Amino acid sequence: MNILSIQSHVAYGHVGNSAAVFALQRLGCEVWPVHTVQFSNHPGHGAWRGQALDATLIRDVVAGIAERGVLAACDGVLSGYVGATGTGEAILDAVRAAKAANPRAQYCCDPVIGDVGTGIYVGEGVPEFMRQRALPLADVATPNQFELEHLAGCPTPTRAAALAAVDRVHALGPRVVLVTSLHTQETPADAIDLLACDPHTCFLLRTPRLPLAVNGAGDLIAALFFVHWLRTGSAGEALSRAVSSVFGILRRTAEADGREMVLIDAQDELITPSHTFSAQPIER
Repeated sequence: MNILSIQSHVAYGHVGNSAAVFALQRLGCEVWPVHTVQFSNHPGHGAWRGQALDATLIRDVVAGIAERGVLAACDGVLSGYVGATGTGEAILDAVRAAKAANPRAQYCCDPVIGDVGTGIYVGEGVPEFMRQRALPLADVATPNQFELEHLAGCPTPTRAAALAAVDRVHALGPRVVLVTSLHTQETPADAIDLLACDPHTCFLLRTPRLPLAVNGAGDLIAALFFVHWLRTGSAGEALSRAVSSVFGILRRTAEADGREMVLIDAQDELITPSHTFSAQPIER
């Protein structure tokens, strides 16, 4: 399986491509990484060096891949953090090129906008770009709860409200929607819910809440969910496999008192998770 992954990159830590590429390779995927930023570390550390890369460079790298004649073998395109709308347009050009070369290629858009507690942390126009430009082209979308509410234009205090919001996101384009970091009135205080919905079925999965806050977990789960969905065709199976692996890595990170995911040390969790969570079908 060949995945074109167009995301941010950090030298230290595991976010964006620095999380997705190794994880997908460990699962046996060939990954073609194209970086949208080159930073020393995640800005959440308070200071960083590096720069966002120009959209022209992104187009140039994708064009070089196309010139190798391999886009017809591209099974999927994965995108994450988009710092500016110009970068986003370059990503969508890559998606169109991949789909033109291989009509069966799928696009997974992680519509990074912001999060609870921090609010919107992307550039001006990016939230609108995600809703109006990216999601109509996407086959899979992986918002967190904050992003789900922003894209759907409604709050999600209950599970029923979250499901209604997912339906609104479906209407924008994606056939499959994964909602991460979901906490509704039905969610216990010591737990986290996730939803995965295709046009026919919704699945709920609940895990214990771990005592840590690290960057990159959303990037990692989006990548794993996408590839497991491509392989199995089941949103429920993809949810179970992705969450089981990510939970195992985060548990190991919490035990190590780490600020960055211990992705390398805990890489066996990608193949044989130490605990398997089962996704349960729920009524829409």
